[in-house]
Amino acid sequence: MQHWLQLMAESLPSLLWAGLIFTIPLTLLSFIFGLILGLITAIARLFGPSPVAMIARFYVWVIRGTPLLVQLFVIFYGLPSVGILLDAFPAALIGFTLNIGAYSSEIIRAVISSVPKGQWEAAYSIGMSWRQAMSRTILPQAARVAVPPLSNTFISLVKDTSLAAAITVPELFQVAQRIVATTYEPLILYIEAALIYLVLSSVLSQLQVRLERRFARYGGMLEANA
Repeated sequence: MQHWLQLMAESLPSLLWAGLIFTIPLTLLSFIFGLILGLITAIARLFGPSPVAMIARFYVWVIRGTPLLVQLFVIFYGLPSVGILLDAFPAALIGFTLNIGAYSSEIIRAVISSVPKGQWEAAYSIGMSWRQAMSRTILPQAARVAVPPLSNTFISLVKDTSLAAAITVPELFQVAQRIVATTYEPLILYIEAALIYLVLSSVLSQLQVRLERRFARYGGMLEANA
């Protein structure tokens, strides 16, 4: 037992450093870019011309219908076959961005569709253009509804970044694998990595609860003023 505790203490700085340098940046960048891609995809499906909407639907269908690990392998190991060489981190970033973009587009599409048509009509009645109505009226209301599912997507992404170890990104889980290869103590080190992911997920879950409460109060104020 003492040996395990000592091993955990010795490996903890390396694991935390890998999380700080690779796992957290990969998560944040993938989510931000994926959210932007998801918004564009959702708008294309809802309001775009038929060819654009078909391309958006095809993209969502492919990404949601194939495993994330396979997508990462195609990008990192498959694209070099056609002359496209990517380093591990950019390949992982592209893979996670495409994945988050597809899933978040469905969330965004649903919440935009849930805004009553009367809100569009009210915006148009005071002279707003489509872009103004979308940015000033529709998206603020949709954002409040989208917070819980998008927050869950973000928390899941934190854990999914462990798949980047399969394409040699030296993030938290791969560092744990490297330490296991030298110490031959897989049980305790994988448990330690799992605990770090658990702590990150728990902290993010608490932040999600606070964010939901804040948006709920904001929504209540809007309804009271209506």
